[in-house]
Amino acid sequence: MKLRKQVTVCGGAIFCVAVFSLYLMLDRVQHDPARRQNGGNFPRSQISVLQNRIEQLEQLLEENHQIISHIKDSVMELTDTGAVSPSGHLPFRSANGSWVLPFDGRPSFVAVKSQDCQVAVDNHGQSDLQMLDVYSLLKFDNLDGGVWKQGFDITYEPEEWDKEPLQVFVVPHSHNDPGWIKTFDKYFLEQTQHILNNMVLKLGEDPRRRFIWSEISYFSKWWEGADKQKREVTRKLVKSGQLEIVTGGWVMTDEANAHYFAMLDQLIEGHQWLETNLGVKPQSGWAIDPFGHSATMAYLLKKANLTSMLIQRVHYSIKKHFASTRSLEFMWRQSWDKSSDSDIFCHMMPFYSYDVPHTCGPDPKVCCQFDFKRLPGGRVNCPWKVPPKAVVEANVEERANLLLDQYRKKSKLFRSKVLLVPLGDDFRYDMALEWDQQFSNYQRLFDYMNAHPQMHVKAQFGTLSEYFSAVYKAGGVAQGARPADFPVLSGDFFAYADREDHYWTGYFTSRPFYKSLDRVLESHLRGAEILYSLALGHARHAAMEGRYPVADYALLVDARRTVALFQHHDAITGTAKENVVVDYGARLLRSLIGLKRVIINAAHFLVMKNKEFYRFYQTEPFLETVRVNPSPPPPPPRYLVLYNPVEQERLCAVSVLVNTAHVRVLTEDGQTLPVQVSAQWASPIQMTLLCGPQATFMARLPALGLAVFHLYNMADSPMTLRSDTLLRLPGAGVSARAVDPLPVRSQQADPQPFFITTQSLTLGFSGTTGLLESIRLKDDPQEVKVQMHFLVYGTRPSKDKSGAYLFLPDGTAKPYVQKEPPVVRVEEGPLFSEVVSHFQHFQQTVRIHNVPGADGLSVELSTAVDIRDQTNKELAMRLVTDIQSGDVFHTDLNGFQMQARRQFLKLPLQANFYPMPSQALIQDSQHRLSLHSAQALGVASLESGQLEVILDRRLMQDDNRGLGQGLKDNKKTVNRFRLLLERRDTVKANEALNGAPAFPSLLGHLTGAVLNHEVLALPVLPKKRGVPQLQTFCPLREPLPCDFHLVNLRSVVSQVGLPSRLYLYLYIYFQDAFIQSDLDQTLDQTLDQIIDHSPDLRPDHRRELTLDQTLDQTTVHYMYIYIYVQQTLLSKATYNNYICQEKEEQTYISLSEK
Repeated sequence: MKLRKQVTVCGGAIFCVAVFSLYLMLDRVQHDPARRQNGGNFPRSQISVLQNRIEQLEQLLEENHQIISHIKDSVMELTDTGAVSPSGHLPFRSANGSWVLPFDGRPSFVAVKSQDCQVAVDNHGQSDLQMLDVYSLLKFDNLDGGVWKQGFDITYEPEEWDKEPLQVFVVPHSHNDPGWIKTFDKYFLEQTQHILNNMVLKLGEDPRRRFIWSEISYFSKWWEGADKQKREVTRKLVKSGQLEIVTGGWVMTDEANAHYFAMLDQLIEGHQWLETNLGVKPQSGWAIDPFGHSATMAYLLKKANLTSMLIQRVHYSIKKHFASTRSLEFMWRQSWDKSSDSDIFCHMMPFYSYDVPHTCGPDPKVCCQFDFKRLPGGRVNCPWKVPPKAVVEANVEERANLLLDQYRKKSKLFRSKVLLVPLGDDFRYDMALEWDQQFSNYQRLFDYMNAHPQMHVKAQFGTLSEYFSAVYKAGGVAQGARPADFPVLSGDFFAYADREDHYWTGYFTSRPFYKSLDRVLESHLRGAEILYSLALGHARHAAMEGRYPVADYALLVDARRTVALFQHHDAITGTAKENVVVDYGARLLRSLIGLKRVIINAAHFLVMKNKEFYRFYQTEPFLETVRVNPSPPPPPPRYLVLYNPVEQERLCAVSVLVNTAHVRVLTEDGQTLPVQVSAQWASPIQMTLLCGPQATFMARLPALGLAVFHLYNMADSPMTLRSDTLLRLPGAGVSARAVDPLPVRSQQADPQPFFITTQSLTLGFSGTTGLLESIRLKDDPQEVKVQMHFLVYGTRPSKDKSGAYLFLPDGTAKPYVQKEPPVVRVEEGPLFSEVVSHFQHFQQTVRIHNVPGADGLSVELSTAVDIRDQTNKELAMRLVTDIQSGDVFHTDLNGFQMQARRQFLKLPLQANFYPMPSQALIQDSQHRLSLHSAQALGVASLESGQLEVILDRRLMQDDNRGLGQGLKDNKKTVNRFRLLLERRDTVKANEALNGAPAFPSLLGHLTGAVLNHEVLALPVLPKKRGVPQLQTFCPLREPLPCDFHLVNLRSVVSQVGLPSRLYLYLYIYFQDAFIQSDLDQTLDQTLDQIIDHSPDLRPDHRRELTLDQTLDQTTVHYMYIYIYVQQTLLSKATYNNYICQEKEEQTYISLSEK
């Protein structure tokens, strides 16, 4: 008490001295004799002097503020006697060996309305065609169909069109990949810019000509370099309907690996560019090259107000079946939609490819003769050895009848007498000659057909929307409505096979390093968008917009377009040339660095208690996210800002690296938090000396907010505990090397299983391998077998082998074996316990967290894979359980919805793999096991009770799909998962196995959210004059309900170049909303708009759920999330040195001795 009084008196004295000094300085300024003599007329030199004195005064005020702040910290530190936790208790171990932690007594439940989760019970959509049923029906026998090898012979009667002539729309197009064999920039320079330049010139020569364009990434780049005249001509072509922009996305996105956040964002980026520069909104979707098609894309296009869409790459047996039943055009409905609200009209191209030989009709030998780029003397010819002929008066009749025969045969596959004939291929029309060849010859054919009524055909160039409009008109329905007797379909179109048993299921995993990096960038982009929008809104409200770095908006735009570009169907898929992948990687890294800057600048402004002291210096960041070079320890305390990008409050454990094991962590108001100190390891048996230990502490973080913490280096506290570490060594000759003061025990491994436990979970492990064997939930007497196995696939010895696209295994997987048993490290503590198994080609980490709520009920898996010394091998992780799932399992589509799958023995092994962007699950009447993934990978369930994931692929050869390379540029990659086991108490036994749509529980949604949106730790950099006073930033009056997900807060630039509007994308599970508002409107006001539109969603109508709820009683909706923060460590600004996936690096904080 005496010491406290002395410090208080001393602090008060310092304060008085500082205030008196400021008074004297002000007095001197006011009584300056020179000023009196000049009578108020100041020379420039004296104005400069006065300005300098004012700046000095501001500096003195800030220094005075720092002095008071340090006094407060010192008093806080001295008065924090005994290091008592918020609840007044210390951590202790219970009778079963698990740790019990002190908490602040706030309840571990969230409010949710009871009806919210009933949507999963009722919403099973009705459709004529369910793709799972179609798969069950088909034989997949691949019979020879004649000229249409994968189809059948098509016949017709000549008089069929006598009453209603055939309408033919020939749609010229050019498919431009934003990176594949060449980089994006090289394609543009060598080909794309010439296509668009020719387009402006050649379309203007004849108003009957048409052209469609899809990729806005290329179009915007061309637009930047186009002169005023070209831009004006382009606008006229769009307005007149000669040029149509289809889909309007930044790229033609992949639909298997892409997350819906990125699919939506690239669509928004393209559409906003079109609205700003051309004033148009796309009407029709065009997806001719993605390797399979997802129902999520159909949903997004429908919500973007497109009325129709086209797809191409679908399994050849499905195309044949749909063609035989004239079901190639259908209304695509979401599997969970009981109404027709999600319906969108879809056209499926019937033949092998989108090139000219496979689009005019069933016989490619004939159709190739009407690809006039292949005229003799050119660089491209027809593989069928019959070249095209230029159309002249002498042969026009014969040519027209030959082509019309193909048109008629193709039209027999559809229900209307309107026919679509695409005319193009990859990077077509880059030469003016091709424009002349194609348009002139086809126009002669059209003129002849149209001039002879006995042919009963009207042929013309058209756009995609002109074709769809004609279909609707023929059916007598409005734009986008369902024509009579057209079928309704639900489901998706994975997996894709283009011939024989060549299934395109390898690309679900190819180059997993970049798939993982993409998701890291997506999470940072969302976090940066939200913080920037909030900071800019607050800056405008405080009239400080001129001091805030609004130029960060350019970094956001760059990152948006990088994420958008990487969703291209040869980028995130891992199917581009190695040099193109390097280019993608460099773009991803550059944007990630820029986003970190946006985040720290926004966080700096928002946590300042007194915004008057806010100063932005480009060369002196206030916060850091990357530790490049170690620096001398600064004086205590160190301040740490934590950013929670999730829209619910989180009680979480945050891990940072410190330079001492004697660390204490205090909240903003001086409460000491529990801390677990654990070692970092340089090898399986040796602790590292290069960096300090890891400190993990408890933190409660506001929804979408920033919280401030103090870290001290001081004597041991009863709230700071060290991990208990045991090394299970394979032989007696191996010993462990510890680093003081972090001891380690070791013992020789034995075959007996061992266990780690928390208050919610008990995990069993193999005594030999250290791999997971069982999971038991709290208060559940039944232990569930969950055995983890690692396996290896080879590739076929024949000429057709696995490559970037194809998965062609040499049979079933073989167990992974190595000569020596692995070293297994077991680490237990009050906040987390983990088991790490070190194998030659991978390191498997299984961690459980001793926290209440969602995080404490799931198992964190981390697999660091390195197969760079392998040849034609694919590493798989298989979970073997006693769950009776039969042949049914579920995978997610783009992180947006779940799709039922069935394992078909009639199909080859590779056909039973599906994309898993974020989740897969198996279930029976008693349990559900969900595997949540932080990166897109391929998944299968080859036997009842199993889930199998392909982790990485190393393949030495091309698979003959145009790439010309194998997959030999592997990187050490950390694949991250969450494993969630849930009880199912009220489900009927047959309900789990009938293939009905499954829906993630809200606990599952929260588990996926914390895995994909980690807490960001932002240490405050030491300042010479001290750190100004900081405070927690809470943007919401109350957290959003747990069944709401804020997709994004997106600032949009105005005509004057500054962000002017805020677009909010909100995803309510099974609902959605879009609101735009002014930036000076608060986030609460914006959210209130949505709640006002949806009265049933108001938080005050929700009831409370306690911790004992089970899965089918709306599940456990816990709010408190633990996050293991992974921060990027960069040594050089190149993606090759981007090692966040190579090694788990955390935020590093250096503390000096107290």
